[in-house]
Amino acid sequence: MNAQRLAGGPRTGLQALRAGLRALRAGLRGWGGVGAMAAVCALAVAFALLLPLTQSHGDGSTGTGGQGVAEGIQARAAADCVNPQEQSPAPSSLDGTTIEKIKARKDRRLIVGVDQNSYRWGYRDPNGGKEAELEGFDIDLVHRIAKDILGDENAVQFKAIPTNQRIPAIKDGRVDMIVRTMTITCSRLDDVSFSAPYFLTGQQVLAPKSSTIKGYDKTLAGKRICSAEGSTALEKLTADKAAKKAAVATADIRTTVPSQLDCLVRLQLGQVDAVVTDGALAASQAAQDPTVELKGDTFTTDYYGVAVKKGANDLAARVNRILEQYRQDGGWQASYDKWLSPTLGSDSESAKAPVPRYK
Repeated sequence: MNAQRLAGGPRTGLQALRAGLRALRAGLRGWGGVGAMAAVCALAVAFALLLPLTQSHGDGSTGTGGQGVAEGIQARAAADCVNPQEQSPAPSSLDGTTIEKIKARKDRRLIVGVDQNSYRWGYRDPNGGKEAELEGFDIDLVHRIAKDILGDENAVQFKAIPTNQRIPAIKDGRVDMIVRTMTITCSRLDDVSFSAPYFLTGQQVLAPKSSTIKGYDKTLAGKRICSAEGSTALEKLTADKAAKKAAVATADIRTTVPSQLDCLVRLQLGQVDAVVTDGALAASQAAQDPTVELKGDTFTTDYYGVAVKKGANDLAARVNRILEQYRQDGGWQASYDKWLSPTLGSDSESAKAPVPRYK
């Protein structure tokens, strides 16, 4: 991606989506590779998903997310939940009811919700040949799970799931699991079950290099911040805003989007001043667009897990067994070195698989 922004000035609702897409197409001459394709996909997906929902609220939002959503999620969290990343069942290699049903399908494939626009996590490389198959750190893990459960690493039906549809996709039975940079939280444990953690990260700020923003601190005062609906970032921003934390007490956090990558597009369009998201994802976005960078350190501790249907403990336990083997035989480290080391480095806290603890 080049240094110029694609468009300037905030818009709302359907106008923003249409105008953003036109501006994006017009500005792609200086772009190339993954960044260009990812940005186009992000806006196109957002347009398709939000077409019936894009009534302007006069504040840059679509009315589909925001503070009310995050507060509702937090209100449902179990009061006694502590260390949600330690609430997964002990590893097991046994086939339970959930796994038996998967194996009994006529189309004997694992149905997995993933991202297709997160560089180095789950994306389609436009330079990867005619097929442009999904690849990345999360995709490697999916293939490993399929190989263990079904004996064929390619026995997978991938479904691209937006950030805000991860939990609904599991609850509705559209997918068997979500492997999509999904943080294990107490509130989410009310709706789904998780494997043990497979990755350690934290929330971080992404902003233009030229910005005066220095991190999650008072330099965000009065700034427009974007986050994804249903994301850990939105929960954190909403809670801190309600508590009048200095970092976001006067910040505008109303801009929310269906998929996390859409925030990068909003940043490039000049519609927001900063993005708050997982540091691991932000690092990959900074690699896509050299005009933006991470600002400050991570300010939370978050763990990614494989999400499955609530109560599908046999599947969660099986995934935990697979994760143990994946760590022990070097598969996890090889995948990290290939996909994430170029953006996160070999000496970061994320460079080693987290040590699991089970309930």
